[in-house]
Amino acid sequence: MIGRLNHVAIAVPDLAAASAIYRDTLGAKVSAPVPMPAHGVTTVFIELPNTKIELLHPLGDNSPIAAFLARNASGGIHHVCYEVDDILAARDKLKAQGMRVLGDGEPKIGAHDKPVLFLHPKDFCGTLVEIEQA
Repeated sequence: MIGRLNHVAIAVPDLAAASAIYRDTLGAKVSAPVPMPAHGVTTVFIELPNTKIELLHPLGDNSPIAAFLARNASGGIHHVCYEVDDILAARDKLKAQGMRVLGDGEPKIGAHDKPVLFLHPKDFCGTLVEIEQA
């Protein structure tokens, strides 16, 4: 069902400093910050030859990333994102197998302008999983 790894998301307390580490220290191609008010985050993507790293920073007081950083002050891996060919079919199959889809269960448009859903970390070895329409 899952396709390629689309990205690994890392919550960061300082977006500019984290971007500089990837750009200046590791020599990676780093995107400009993009505010995503619907998700309560600002994102930066690090382009790698085989996948991406998504840096997440809180946007607003109700950001889920603000809560994550309150528990993990220096940041850390927030989620992994896998591509799926058909997000609705994937959702329905996962739910039929007892997996929990977070939120209202309906896809929302993510950072790549494609439908996404998040899956409960307790169902996936303690890891928050995002699936994205390929």
